[in-house]
Amino acid sequence: MMSFYSSIPYEKHNYAYAMGKWTIKDILLHTIDTERIFAYRALRIARRDKTPMVGFEQDNYVSNGFANNRTMEDLLDEYQSMRHSTITLFQGFSSSALLEIGEASGCPFSVRALGYMIVGHENHHIQIIEERYL
Repeated sequence: MMSFYSSIPYEKHNYAYAMGKWTIKDILLHTIDTERIFAYRALRIARRDKTPMVGFEQDNYVSNGFANNRTMEDLLDEYQSMRHSTITLFQGFSSSALLEIGEASGCPFSVRALGYMIVGHENHHIQIIEERYL
């Protein structure tokens, strides 16, 4: 992730391929926000908090995140901090905690599935950037 985003030319950072689409910086902050939310969900489920969790409105997060007012370096610093936190969180989960099931957005999720979703979500957006932005 770090090398991928660092390799994007400066003039593309605030680029959106069509009206109403997110910029590359918006996508990066969206990835950070989503990882933070999924990690929080994983923590709650691993700790056997059975309270169903509601979804989140990603477009509101993006429009209120003001990513385009930040530098790519600042966003990448936040990404690195978030990823380090996520890795240490998941390293602390026991084998049985990874298999715990909880509910988010009306669907059942295991802690392990949320870990895979974090990485898959990131890969999904890298693919979109490669296909539509670069």
